[in-house]
Amino acid sequence: MSRSQLRAPDRAAAHDRAAVVVDAEGRLLLLTPAAAALLGARPGEACEPIGALLAERHEDGPHGIRLADATGAARAFDATVTPMTTDTTAGASGAPRWLVLLTPGEPPGPGGRLELSHRASARIGESLDLVDTAQTLANLLVPDFADLATVDLAEAVLMGDEPPRLVKGADVRLRRVAAAQGTDVRAEYLLRAGDAIPPVPDNALMRPLMMGRPVVVSDLDVLRRALTLDPQALRSFIPEGAHSSMAVPLYARGLVLGCLTLWRGGPLAPFGDEDAALLEEITSRAALSVDNARRYTKEHRAALALQRSLLPRSDTRLPAADTAGVYQPAGGASGVGGDWFDVIPLPSLRVALVVGDVVGHGLDATAAMARLRTAVQALADLDLEPEELLTHLDDLVLGFSAEHDHAGPDHAGPDRRAASSSSSASGLALVGATCLYAVYDPVTGRCSAASAGHPPLVVCAPGQQPAFLEAAPGPPLGVGTMPFGATEFEVPEGTTLALCTDGLLAGRTGDLEDGMGRLGQALGETVRPGAPLGESAQAVFDRVLPPSPTDDAALLLARTRRLPRDQVAAWEFEADLSLVARARALVVDRLTTWGLEELAFVTELVVSELVTNAIRYAGAPVGLRLIRAGVLVCEVSDPSSTQPRLRRARETDEGGRGLFLVAQLTDRWGSRFTGGGKTIWSEQAIPAGAGAGDREGDRGGDG
Repeated sequence: MSRSQLRAPDRAAAHDRAAVVVDAEGRLLLLTPAAAALLGARPGEACEPIGALLAERHEDGPHGIRLADATGAARAFDATVTPMTTDTTAGASGAPRWLVLLTPGEPPGPGGRLELSHRASARIGESLDLVDTAQTLANLLVPDFADLATVDLAEAVLMGDEPPRLVKGADVRLRRVAAAQGTDVRAEYLLRAGDAIPPVPDNALMRPLMMGRPVVVSDLDVLRRALTLDPQALRSFIPEGAHSSMAVPLYARGLVLGCLTLWRGGPLAPFGDEDAALLEEITSRAALSVDNARRYTKEHRAALALQRSLLPRSDTRLPAADTAGVYQPAGGASGVGGDWFDVIPLPSLRVALVVGDVVGHGLDATAAMARLRTAVQALADLDLEPEELLTHLDDLVLGFSAEHDHAGPDHAGPDRRAASSSSSASGLALVGATCLYAVYDPVTGRCSAASAGHPPLVVCAPGQQPAFLEAAPGPPLGVGTMPFGATEFEVPEGTTLALCTDGLLAGRTGDLEDGMGRLGQALGETVRPGAPLGESAQAVFDRVLPPSPTDDAALLLARTRRLPRDQVAAWEFEADLSLVARARALVVDRLTTWGLEELAFVTELVVSELVTNAIRYAGAPVGLRLIRAGVLVCEVSDPSSTQPRLRRARETDEGGRGLFLVAQLTDRWGSRFTGGGKTIWSEQAIPAGAGAGDREGDRGGDG
């Protein structure tokens, strides 16, 4: 709006307010009496702060600037810039003009300091991130209190550790993490965020910092002499245009966590004792927030390291499947949680795929996850059916919960109380945990899965859209009373199975149904035959998860494979001891066909012992199966549910040495219960180069 277009009321308002008309360089063309009295300026004088404001095109609302008043002291103003809009906008010279309305900010003094202190109380400590906390502190002080603020933190603090106690300046190892800059100083040569701060020479000027006291420098020549650095190095320490400085240590519990450094230039008055007193109050609060963020960083790093160490390798290659897993902790203050996955090789080349979720976040959740994962591995070693394993796991979680209910650490020592508290907390975190346990058999091509309150697995069959397994999940762990059921299904050749936690499904909207749809779409777009599983898993995460998820998430992909029929031989025998010789002959012939003559003697002896025991003590039918894939597996099945027991026979015993011989001659052995009885199995390593004589032959049959 031009002066010629101001109506009478507008002219009166402009006359009473501080308003100026300036050109593009910030030169004062017209001033209202209020502006002339306030600034002590005349038309034709240049006003650099307003010129800088125009250069940044701040025309969208009031912006804070500092101008020298009539006494020469720097004052804060809110400036509102409006372009002149009449046909005389360009004036006689054709140059554009702007109307700038100036509203004085809060005058310096006790009121302004109190307001700054209140703002510091409200804003500092909102975040548990070290860099965010430091940046909040710097932004708080610029431009109202200083023209430049930098925050440097000790290297140890950034790692979550306590910094060492300082005895001299050369011991300081700091790194710049935050900075905020106004318009009256130039910092292009100053150290940037992320740069390490070179050691500062020990001198009397800087020594108070190590004792938690501020250092005020009103004459920067004194600082230059104290630093004893060459002019080129000084440019990285002292910004151009500054006339005074103040450094205040971030001091907590007798330790220097870092340092806040402020600089003033232009019309601002040099720092004084009142400024130092105010900054000591603000930085003491900031130091506590930095220390809290440091403690959180330490716990977060410890929990993440523990979580990573407990998870299996991100990718594995087994006879049954290739697998790849991805884990992503939550963003923000939530951090590491209790989501986990595992891949457990089972006897007879089968594989167990497991994924689980423990309630909560932090070290307690990670410790609870470790207990749950260890329990699953121990139960998997018993070779239980999925639903039976979850039943035993549920009993264990109920036992862990009982430990919490009956814990009584009040009369124990501090170390014992801390250990009891941690154990109880992890036991309590297990209540309500979820788990999905699936077993895939590459010989039969079938998979059996059971769930304890966990989202279903996804079947990505070649040429088909990903489909969630239709199975009713059981209750979460620790609830008790409710049974678990298993779902068995055929797995087509080349199918990829996907197991995930609810953090992946609810990552963006919090809605599980919506998350399942997005996960299915992402799997359909990324999981392709021959594509690296690890890249596919990460691509799914990138598509489904938001940039900063509120919950941690885990995803396990398993690309299954079927064992060729010519690598399996199976027979069935009646309960007739005379057929033991027939079984031995069939085994020797099959091993010869496979080029494994080196293993014939031991395998023949194992088969003789196991088949004889099955016929003698269990009855018909007796199954015998050989599997060759990296190792040679020998299985004998019978209808008895009696658990075999290894014992050491005495010299006078006529029997009881069968299982002892099997254990001594094979690499490992064991047994598992089946729906029709039990299976005893053994494994032998196939020697390098063996199997070269493998040729097409009998594919096995009934004996």
